[in-house]
Amino acid sequence: MFRRHKPANDAGRMPDRPEDMVVIVDQAVSPYLVLFHDPSGYRAEQVRALRNRLVAMNPDGEPKTLVVTSAVRDEGKTVSALNLAMAMAELERQQVVLVDADMRRPGCERHLNLNPEPGLADVLLGRTTVDKVLRPAGYRQLMLLGPGTRVANPAEVLSSSRLDELLHRLKERFQYVIVDTPPVLPSTDAGVLAARVDGTLLVVRLERSLKKQTREALRTLQDMGANVLGSFVTELRGHDPDSDRRLAYEPRSDEEA
Repeated sequence: MFRRHKPANDAGRMPDRPEDMVVIVDQAVSPYLVLFHDPSGYRAEQVRALRNRLVAMNPDGEPKTLVVTSAVRDEGKTVSALNLAMAMAELERQQVVLVDADMRRPGCERHLNLNPEPGLADVLLGRTTVDKVLRPAGYRQLMLLGPGTRVANPAEVLSSSRLDELLHRLKERFQYVIVDTPPVLPSTDAGVLAARVDGTLLVVRLERSLKKQTREALRTLQDMGANVLGSFVTELRGHDPDSDRRLAYEPRSDEEA
């Protein structure tokens, strides 16, 4: 199955040129992106519930930057960031950009089945401009700023004074800027980024994350001056329609009418 999306241009109009079309193949996109594969499913609704809470925390509707991170690897931070960005992009008149700031083990392009291209690192190193490397993510009003060219010193690159300028420019253009970062404990990157955005979300994988590591990550973020908004817990056992049919709410069938 193919899904064809037309990205909007700066004026909000849909482009007419065929080369501006983005064609996404369902089977090639990560199955964990529930907003893409199963938008009416239970798990997608849980992501929307998170989105709604974050929107409620922003009653003035001001453009916001948000870091999504975790204590250690394999807790689902990248998938959570992607799903949240997609959920944000569903809202009317909400322009959203996802920034893959994990220059060590980037995952956004892989999950979206997009080829690596110049991105964040190239902008911060002054090799290009952000307007030249932003690209459609293949989902509604969502744009992607990939990690860009691999660098040997990610923490140093992210500490560049150009980062603040970049975040400011993205907030001028987008309502929400969601930033995927490396985990907190293995590197300093997440702390550096979290201190320079409006809020931080900590992803915790149930029954895999150690409480000690989660507490240490939270303390590290707070010590760096991050505004930790809360945590998003993944892999809650028993909290899905497969194990508890009371959580299912499919459209009524003709036989039930």
